[in-house]
Amino acid sequence: MEFPSVVQFLENKTIFVTGVTGFLAKLFVEKILRVQPNVKKLYLLLRAADAISANNRFQNEVIEKELFRVAKAKFGASLNSLISKKVTVICGDVSFHDLGIKDSSLVQEMKNELDLILNFAATTTFDERYDVAFGTNTMGANNVLCFAKSCKKLKLLSHISTAYVCGEKSGVILEKPYGLNETLNGIVGLNIEKEKILIDQKLDELLAQGATEITIKETMKDLGSQRAKLYGWPNTYVFTKAMGEMVLGHFKENLPVVIIRPTMVTSTYKEPFPGWIEGARTIDALTVGYGRGKLTFFVVDLAAIVDVIPADMVVNAIILAMAAHANQAYDNFIYHVGSSLRNPIKYSNFEDYLYQYFTKNPCIGKNGKSIKISKILILKNMSQFHRYVALRYSPLLKGLKLANTLSCHYLQSKYNTANRKIKFAKRLVELYKPYLFFQGIFDDSSTEKLWILAKKNCVESNVFFLDIESIDWEEYFMNIHIPGIVKYVIRP
Repeated sequence: MEFPSVVQFLENKTIFVTGVTGFLAKLFVEKILRVQPNVKKLYLLLRAADAISANNRFQNEVIEKELFRVAKAKFGASLNSLISKKVTVICGDVSFHDLGIKDSSLVQEMKNELDLILNFAATTTFDERYDVAFGTNTMGANNVLCFAKSCKKLKLLSHISTAYVCGEKSGVILEKPYGLNETLNGIVGLNIEKEKILIDQKLDELLAQGATEITIKETMKDLGSQRAKLYGWPNTYVFTKAMGEMVLGHFKENLPVVIIRPTMVTSTYKEPFPGWIEGARTIDALTVGYGRGKLTFFVVDLAAIVDVIPADMVVNAIILAMAAHANQAYDNFIYHVGSSLRNPIKYSNFEDYLYQYFTKNPCIGKNGKSIKISKILILKNMSQFHRYVALRYSPLLKGLKLANTLSCHYLQSKYNTANRKIKFAKRLVELYKPYLFFQGIFDDSSTEKLWILAKKNCVESNVFFLDIESIDWEEYFMNIHIPGIVKYVIRP
């Protein structure tokens, strides 16, 4: 790989970004504008009813976020003119042909001018409706690829996937692609085209039956889960992302394609400032539940490695890979971006950080009082979990339910609180079980090589920092990440 100055590489480039209101995509856009304002053009795709709604959504959900405070301080009043000059917001949807862009002249303009395409568009809900997840994560990848192949001077398509397309594999997991219709459990029969037909048939069947929207939603969610588990994936999200990768690898022809597979993405480590995050993903759902006092018991293997990676490092890996691979028609080049191999952290450490932080810095409840937390009860397997719920809560719920029928308001409240805690814990366990007992370690040799080359040849390696081994996890969780979750997700 040749490794130029990355800042110089970005100069005068025309870049197309999908899924721009997503967490990582926002960070990418902010980084490009901040470090290389001489980028030629940024075309940014997001879903909206029309162009006006798209621009309003971009302004409210991207530019007005605190994420841009460093860029605003750097450029001052000129930031708005920079955005006006460099950024074109596009109303569209990757699940449609030509990405749902209605303006044919704009489509042609992009196909003539684009240098780089970054596909961030995804639905990341683990138990999403199958039709929605397949449309965005699988067909969306296909539609972006078709668009990219019609671009006259495109240098690279970068696709953002997830390391967990591996399912629940154990041991060292290599940075290798999946073949078309390959399954994790060896069961023959997966056919991506037939999955699309199956989805359409099921939707037609439900509509013919006059099913309600709620019934359609639940049926399609169940269908996605069933299809994923049939072929060895734990949920609809990673199944549809894996099929998206298969499509890219099989049909890319001579187009340069890089696939980035981050692990569990957490708040920023350094840039544009430490601790910025949006939403509660994977382990952060546990952080929020615990801090709010909703989560008093949980099931997890404390000896298992929790593979987390700060979001700004993921963005830096994306940009470094872009600079390294542009115009190089390699076979599917894949980068794992995670910490489990070079700087592992265990769930036991994570549990300890949570207890330490929220003991010293309790959240404030709706009543204005501090929320007292205690050491969480850890259950080591699913059998212990079900036994604990049955022994501890079933008699309580039966008694409270009886009292509930007698219209005792105090006991009604106790019953409702206990029931909510059980439902909350059960949902988290069901969704995150594959990751709470995960025994895999992600090989990241390609990412490490990328960082070594960057340090050796790139004068801006401090700008595109990717030294995963240097992270002090206790410092990061106690002083950056958990405070970031409290500030941007939990809030007072």
